[in-house]
Amino acid sequence: MKFTGSDISVGGLFGFVIILTLVEMYFSYLHDKKIYTKRDTWTNIYLMAVAVVINLGMKTATFFLLEYCYQFRLFQISNIWIYWVVLILAQDFLYWFLHTVGHYVRFFWAMHVTHHSSEHFNLTTGFRSTVFEPLYRVFFYLPLAFMGFTALDILFAYLVTQIYGNLVHTQAVGKLHPWFEYIFVTPSHHRVHHASNVRYLDKNMGMVLILWDRWFGTFQEELPQDVIKYGLTTQPKDTGPINIIFHEFIALKNDIKKAPTLIAKVKYILNPPGWSHDGSTKVAKVMQQELRDAENLKDSETVQSENQQLKQA
Repeated sequence: MKFTGSDISVGGLFGFVIILTLVEMYFSYLHDKKIYTKRDTWTNIYLMAVAVVINLGMKTATFFLLEYCYQFRLFQISNIWIYWVVLILAQDFLYWFLHTVGHYVRFFWAMHVTHHSSEHFNLTTGFRSTVFEPLYRVFFYLPLAFMGFTALDILFAYLVTQIYGNLVHTQAVGKLHPWFEYIFVTPSHHRVHHASNVRYLDKNMGMVLILWDRWFGTFQEELPQDVIKYGLTTQPKDTGPINIIFHEFIALKNDIKKAPTLIAKVKYILNPPGWSHDGSTKVAKVMQQELRDAENLKDSETVQSENQQLKQA
């Protein structure tokens, strides 16, 4: 069996991530930081294994669909440097779009939620895969084939950016240089993404570049006064191997069942998580607006109190 340069590169990068994970795990236990727990780590590995099996099952279909669409490419970039720069940028943007859909459409959230279900945050959290994503991910990347990028190159670019995405799942790195924080996704940005704090919900969707979030209104900086709590706003009580994958589908089915009209049933599927026909639950944007209103009111009251104290003095 011959290995290509791409195989060696991806294998080397993946091996690097594994080594870093073991180092982070060792120092976590050595200094009793409690960043890792055995049950959580095994759950991450289990979800990764399920995703790998589905990925392997979809690999051939994904490749041939991309290759088929490549026949209808609209243009071809001949310069190799421009080719790869455009491919990485376009792929990263389409990932941002895929990821955003996973947070704002409840049907896709039901699949993506497994990645956010851990109350811990470490390098193995990056392996806590959206197990069913391989079933639909290719449809978000079809524009790349129409743009003249081959199936192999698209898949290679995805693997490389995915490895970068795994590396930002860590608490061991604080904020980096401001210029790097402004352009690229960093551990600080991704800690926000995995938080269940109201302020942080549905923020920082990027894989490599944080610019998409800055430009399209999904960016949120990590704030020292709002200490991150990892996990979901409502954690599943049963974290067994089956329920950890299907618990949101079960909740979605129950909500659809109680919806009074067909339109309400469809809205439960297509609207953001938290939407309800009777207003009993709220979407993240509504909760965040309420948080801003409460903070503005508190600031206003503080200013009024300070002014009153100055007048009395």
